[in-house]
Amino acid sequence: MSSLRGLFTEAMAQAAAGVAVVTVRDGRDDLGVTVTSLTSVSLDPPLVLVGLTSTSYLTEVLLRRDQWAASLLADGQQAIASRFAAAGRPGARLLLSGVAHHRGPHSDALVVDGGVAAIEVETAQVVPAGDHTLFIGEVRNVDYVNAAKAPFVRLRGRYRPVL
Repeated sequence: MSSLRGLFTEAMAQAAAGVAVVTVRDGRDDLGVTVTSLTSVSLDPPLVLVGLTSTSYLTEVLLRRDQWAASLLADGQQAIASRFAAAGRPGARLLLSGVAHHRGPHSDALVVDGGVAAIEVETAQVVPAGDHTLFIGEVRNVDYVNAAKAPFVRLRGRYRPVL
């Protein structure tokens, strides 16, 4: 079975995926994580899906808090992606120290400035899926779109700019 997992991981690494930071405000705390699983699901209503490890603390928080934000990163924001991907990371406010950001007006979650786009979402459905939990959410606000910037992607196990 482990060889199937290895081949599956290698096969899926061949698909380029946009890099985003998902954030949520939980009382006085702000949490976030880097994801490459954010995808559009529907235009009417506007729905997105994000998959998170079921055992993560962020998953636990999103099961109680249904308002969250996703900042789609641009080339040049590699450090932000790395900060939010690190194990044992501190709260999102510390991770964004020195980085332009603001609170989303709908979700009150932290939104990273300077990316290619940012959205605010309200969870509509939660689906257990293997070792992950899928959050399908309705987009409540498009905070910004900056199509002039190059998106930041993950391909073959590495972060890469789109040239």
